[in-house]
Amino acid sequence: MGPSPVDRARPGSKHHLLVDATGIPLAWTVTGGNRNDVTQLVPLLERIPPVRGKVGRPRRRPQRVTADRGYDHDKYRRELRRRGIAPEIARRQTKHDSGLGRARWVVERTFAWLHHFKRLLVRYDRRHEIHEAFLAIGCCLVSFRRLSHSL
Repeated sequence: MGPSPVDRARPGSKHHLLVDATGIPLAWTVTGGNRNDVTQLVPLLERIPPVRGKVGRPRRRPQRVTADRGYDHDKYRRELRRRGIAPEIARRQTKHDSGLGRARWVVERTFAWLHHFKRLLVRYDRRHEIHEAFLAIGCCLVSFRRLSHSL
């Protein structure tokens, strides 16, 4: 039969995104396909650039984080609360009618925009630095297109 298609020990890479409410990427990273998603939650939060334009100290963290079940760990919920961020994370082993899908589709749509670039959908590069650079370029292009349509 062969290995299970949902086996986490497979080779490859994962894209991790943190987006705003409109789907504009704020932070991104690439990890191995066998890494747990929750390990990238805090590094993504730390990569958010300061938001400028308002009087006072630039804001560096979101008010809340909406995430799927892959990020459901009490340790990381406490870390988010310690930073003053309200976690909206679906609980594992519960029914799928939590209502978070209405907010999660924004991230999935941004992934779809990124995966229109075949270089990101199918990884050809052996070095992760090169693939992460293409992911950064893709995020910049998605942001540019999103912002130019809103003007």
